Amino acid sequence: MLSVIIPTEGVEQSAVATLAALVPGAAAGVIKEVLLVDRAGTGVIERVADVAGCRFLPCQGTRAAALAAGARQARSPWLMFLHAGAVLDSSWIEETTQFIQRVSDSGRPRAGIFRYARSPYDDPSLRDGFKFIARMITGPSADQGLLIARDHYERLGGHAPDARRSEARLLRQLGRSSRTLLRSRIIMVA
Repeated sequence: MLSVIIPTEGVEQSAVATLAALVPGAAAGVIKEVLLVDRAGTGVIERVADVAGCRFLPCQGTRAAALAAGARQARSPWLMFLHAGAVLDSSWIEETTQFIQRVSDSGRPRAGIFRYARSPYDDPSLRDGFKFIARMITGPSADQGLLIARDHYERLGGHAPDARRSEARLLRQLGRSSRTLLRSRIIMVA
């Protein structure tokens, strides 16, 4: 049903945190595959992928190039893009399943974006306040994840590997009318 694409920078801790949050989704049959796309080339993420039962894809270039490479290799009709270190709360499985079903039934292309939540273990800072205001004005950011049908992703042109701020460009292309802010929260832990 769903391929999860996670670009990594060779850091084990953030990749493992994200994978741990995905285990219940794999057990429930929502996740068909997870692709760890590593740009660092240190071998650390390859070992993590081997232990976790994920597909490993080495990639040179930008984060956007890694995301585009992962999307090309994915086998499922639905794609979920998450940054390494992104942890979804437990409600994501049911909500994602319902979202996919509703979009499939409606025939209207839509993308889902998870609700950003600050980690409860972090001390609030002025920077967090500025980020909150920026999200209110400009809309969601790339670290909130993206759930999108493969055909819709391809119609939009996907992640342009050489473009600056390719993830933000893709979110702008979606526009407010074709994206849904999901209730499930996403926390960046690393």
